[in-house]
Amino acid sequence: MKQVLFTFLAVMTTSLGMAQLTQEELEQRKAKIQQEILDKERMLQEVRSKEKSVTKLLDIQKEKIGLKEKLISTTNKQARIINDNLYLNQLEINKLKKDLEILKKDYAEMILKSYKSRSQHSRAMFLLSSENFTQAYKRLQYMKQYSSYRKMQGQEIKDKTTKLANHYTELNKQKEEKVKLLAEQQKQREDLEKERQEQEKLANSLKKDKKQIAAEIKKKQQESRKIDAQIQKLIREAIADANRKAAAAKAKANPKTTTVAETKKIETSAKIVLTPEGKVISDNFKANKGRLPWPVERGVISLGFGDQPHPVYKSLIVHNSGVDITTDANANVRVVFKGEVSQIQKIGNKFAVLVKHGDYFTIYHNLVSVSVSEGENISAKQTIGKVKTDSDGKAVLRFMISQNATYVNPSQWLNR
Repeated sequence: MKQVLFTFLAVMTTSLGMAQLTQEELEQRKAKIQQEILDKERMLQEVRSKEKSVTKLLDIQKEKIGLKEKLISTTNKQARIINDNLYLNQLEINKLKKDLEILKKDYAEMILKSYKSRSQHSRAMFLLSSENFTQAYKRLQYMKQYSSYRKMQGQEIKDKTTKLANHYTELNKQKEEKVKLLAEQQKQREDLEKERQEQEKLANSLKKDKKQIAAEIKKKQQESRKIDAQIQKLIREAIADANRKAAAAKAKANPKTTTVAETKKIETSAKIVLTPEGKVISDNFKANKGRLPWPVERGVISLGFGDQPHPVYKSLIVHNSGVDITTDANANVRVVFKGEVSQIQKIGNKFAVLVKHGDYFTIYHNLVSVSVSEGENISAKQTIGKVKTDSDGKAVLRFMISQNATYVNPSQWLNR
């Protein structure tokens, strides 16, 4: 009994919390994802109508599949919430039925006793047989309380019967919701399978033109490596600049004890020598791993981090020092954590912005415009510029995170 009660309380706490906190949010998220799927479908049709490169078709198809997988995941969460609520309602129904059974049994016994002593004569004799006035008064009070208790028991049976009926109604409603949700989930899975089949067709069409695609990938990788080299240079410059400031601050604070060798060591370090204030910022940034907001309001990761095989030609390796986030045209780019704008650099016809957070950097590349300046202290979610949108209406932000000059996987730091 104790184990059942514990399970009931645990499930109630968890599932009610989820239902209150996420059910409405899940509905909003589903609507948002479904709108994004429609947007991707529109983009797909536009590319098809213009007979553009099949590589773009494949990219958009991948994004659609990712969104539909998110939609199925969201529906799964809703189904779990409904299952938990069904379980809780069934537990409550079982408890109410048991309570009603006990109440009706007690009430029946009480009515039977009342029937056996129903005559006014019996009641009068019960009062007149009292030894004194006090006892008679107490017996009279008892009779009144007994009558009141009967009414209360009857009302309690009525209330619990009504409550039980309400729970049955809610249970049936939740069962209908579950059936509807499962049907919706099945349709989503069928749609996802169609998308994957479509992707396979696109992939097969790509195989017919492997030489051209390989040349496109090679060209893009060369451009990417060139950009990475420029960003690495910016990071090294930012580290050197931060260390020069740290050395100057140390020499100013302790002019008698700071040696030339110590100053030189700080200035030439390949890593940022953190001041106490810088260490606090760095620790706070690190503590928010997995909880950082996205650098755009809406988007999907279209190219992940690190070395990965091309989706069609497995022998071709695609490298990415950050993640590519496909977003809305002309979307605002926002900083993911408070920090200082360390560098702003124009690379080709696009901007890159480096923001320093202790010994961490967040890098935002492929901006068409910048709305902050070097040395400016900025807060989380503050807009720093706009992402560049190409002639096909595609907007992709390259987002990177590094600790000193070592890149880390940004997708592990963002709130999923």
